[in-house]
Amino acid sequence: MIRVRRLVSILALSSILAIAGCAKKAPAAAPAPPPPPPPAAPAPPPPPPPPPPPPPAPAPAPPALSDEDIFARKSVDQLNSERPLQDVFFDLDRADVRDDARPLLQKDADWLKKWGSVQVTLEGHGDSRGSAEYNLGLGSRRASAVKEYLASLGVPTTRVVVVSKGKEQPFCNEENESCWQQNRRGHFVITGK
Repeated sequence: MIRVRRLVSILALSSILAIAGCAKKAPAAAPAPPPPPPPAAPAPPPPPPPPPPPPPAPAPAPPALSDEDIFARKSVDQLNSERPLQDVFFDLDRADVRDDARPLLQKDADWLKKWGSVQVTLEGHGDSRGSAEYNLGLGSRRASAVKEYLASLGVPTTRVVVVSKGKEQPFCNEENESCWQQNRRGHFVITGK
């Protein structure tokens, strides 16, 4: 009986211990390690370098020159070589302005009025026939007739000087009518601007 009692006591004691929670507990399971972080997204590629700055704008073209600027840059010699004033021709032994010369003199007058500072010498020429004295007088009358016609078109007479060359400075040296015709003229020379 003692054995039985002992056995009962042991059993009772074990039940009490089990109930009281004195029994040795199994170690609690370790918490699961946290999941690994998601893999980092690959770093974006560096941005491309900025484009090079645009080349500097070309310098603007200089403004177009006005007629006045172009005229101001020309010398008297350049103007004479361009021959902006047309010569007029005369009939044999005549000093009156011919009908075919009037449109030319209108253009000459318009040019002279546009360039109001221009001074001209108007040379009167004759052909090789007749005396030197006669041709000097005829050349003077021819140049004066052209000057008067220009004045009637509005060109101030103070800008035109008349000179007679007679037959002393021919443009053509042959002895025929086509050559003589070239020598009977009123010829413009620009002398100032």
